[in-house]
Amino acid sequence: MTDTVKRKLLKLGSLSAIAATAALVGCGKKEEPAPTAAAPAPAPASAPAPKPEPLKIAFAYVGPVGDGGWTFAHDNGRKAIEKEFGDKVITSFVEKVPEAADAERVFRDMVGQGSKLIFGTTFGYMEPMLKVATDHADVRFEHATGYKQGANMRTYDSRTYEGAYMAGVIAGGMTRSNTLGVVGSIPIPEVIRNINSFTLGAQSVNPKVKTKVVWVNTWYDTAKETEAAQSLLNQGADVLFQNTDSSAVLQTAGKNKKLAFGWDSDMSAYSPEAHLASAVINWGPYYVKAVKEALDGGWQGGGNTWWGVKEGAIDIVSISDKVPAELKDKVEKVKAGLKDGSFVIWKGPIVGQDGKEVIKKDEVADDKFLSGINFYVKGVEGKIPAGK
Repeated sequence: MTDTVKRKLLKLGSLSAIAATAALVGCGKKEEPAPTAAAPAPAPASAPAPKPEPLKIAFAYVGPVGDGGWTFAHDNGRKAIEKEFGDKVITSFVEKVPEAADAERVFRDMVGQGSKLIFGTTFGYMEPMLKVATDHADVRFEHATGYKQGANMRTYDSRTYEGAYMAGVIAGGMTRSNTLGVVGSIPIPEVIRNINSFTLGAQSVNPKVKTKVVWVNTWYDTAKETEAAQSLLNQGADVLFQNTDSSAVLQTAGKNKKLAFGWDSDMSAYSPEAHLASAVINWGPYYVKAVKEALDGGWQGGGNTWWGVKEGAIDIVSISDKVPAELKDKVEKVKAGLKDGSFVIWKGPIVGQDGKEVIKKDEVADDKFLSGINFYVKGVEGKIPAGK
């Protein structure tokens, strides 16, 4: 092969190779861009904080919740707590707890069941509650009507004497014999104060009235209350009042066609024909306040709270149509005065049963005086028996 031929063949091969390369480039796929990296997934939301455990609240009642009076009123207060705070609280109660060693056992059992706020709703629970409170500093204790407090125990009360006075205004205007009868429970200052206030209210419209008292030495005993009421009627009383817990006094008056009042709760349904009005206690406002403080961390031991008409804790309700308009107006004026502070029940001159002045003219009794009353005012007959 000549050199000329070799050069021609090499040239032809080179041209073919170039053409083949060009063909490959022309039909080849374009290079795809690298995929964009996916955005990182959002971090999972943090788990909600666990719901606080409900506050366990326990009540000790001296009588049955169906007594229609004192215990019924406290249980209405317990229900007000449930309505106000819902699932933030769990409430429980033990009824018919005696004012004796059993009370201490009940309080200790409540602590053992996890209760962190405990209400003892009668005067006789004071010593056993104080003893249990001393042993359980992490539990809050509230004692009704007592006077001893501690670092984790405080007291509360209602000015029941205001309701007693308003009932007395009605009684003084409704009596025909000028003799009123009171069934007394236990001769402690709060009960004596109520008897006196009832009498003072009656005397404000009828200075001739006198008040007879029969003591039963118990808060709740329908048989004893009935017997005491009948005794007062037999002694000439035609309007009855009480400082006991059941509706027995009112019902006894009805059976004898006489008149009487409901006490602590609205008792009008028990004997409508005898019922003049009911002096009631609303524990709800205080119980809601105490529980709110416990939930918010603002609860403090020690001290005493004493609420009345002004704070919505005391009222007189269901005044009968038998009561004349002028007496109703008098009661409304007294209530308005108690609410705004323009009227004071225990303002002198007030004279004791022995005729001696116990409060001078224009002098106003302070709470210390009221808390220690151990005498009858003029117009109340008989002697105060020794306390339990």
